[in-house]
Amino acid sequence: MTKQTRRKFTPEFKAKVALEAIREHYTLAELAKKFEVSPIMISRWKGEFMSNASAAFVSKPEDLESEKVDVEKLYAQIGQLKVENDFLKKSCKKLGI
Repeated sequence: MTKQTRRKFTPEFKAKVALEAIREHYTLAELAKKFEVSPIMISRWKGEFMSNASAAFVSKPEDLESEKVDVEKLYAQIGQLKVENDFLKKSCKKLGI
């Protein structure tokens, strides 16, 4: 007997289902059957989509700059780890490990 885990849905899938629900071409029951999701989840995703729809049109240049700083830090850390890794490989060869 295997343990059943919860299904995880991507944000793209949720948005697709929410848009279909907003269009109202199909009922919630039909959408639930089509996408194999509970009608309650569809209405919840629709509500979240409607409340956060304005965020799609907000541009934040500060966020873009902070991402660059984080990327630079990560590259620096990768470089440091590579140097440490090379040092440990050389040390292991000297010790015969």
